[in-house]
Amino acid sequence: MNLTQLLTRFRQTVTAYAGDEALMQAGVSAAANVIVADGEVAGAEFETALTGVLASPILEKGYDVLMLEEALYEAIGRARTRAGRTDNLRRVAAIAGRAGEQREGVFLVAADVADHDGIAEVEHAALAEIAAALLVNKAALLQTVPARTAIRRVTA
Repeated sequence: MNLTQLLTRFRQTVTAYAGDEALMQAGVSAAANVIVADGEVAGAEFETALTGVLASPILEKGYDVLMLEEALYEAIGRARTRAGRTDNLRRVAAIAGRAGEQREGVFLVAADVADHDGIAEVEHAALAEIAAALLVNKAALLQTVPARTAIRRVTA
């Protein structure tokens, strides 16, 4: 292991224990925009978002469940307005310079939230905005995970 790799690993470990606010905000904000996209806030979507965000080893070590729940509720509250959804997208875009693994992880949490009953057109639109903010390939990432059902049509 060279010095650069050692320093990178050390920085990641320190970040994990200190909490990574930007990564946490990106995760809950992306999930919130998808949760609110179809006009409903389903309990199952909330639980999927929380489980997905907690799956990050960095966030799991830096935040407890209550802190993440509070952050997710706040992000959902913001997502109820256009200005709030835009604010959430800014929080998502804040990690655009990060490693692809982190950006893809945030996108896939949002995709899992959208895919409870198939991904509705409005959820596809929200996922497209999130993918653009994260600089990831939406179509390629959605193909990596089998869809639960076909696209459903929802008007909000």
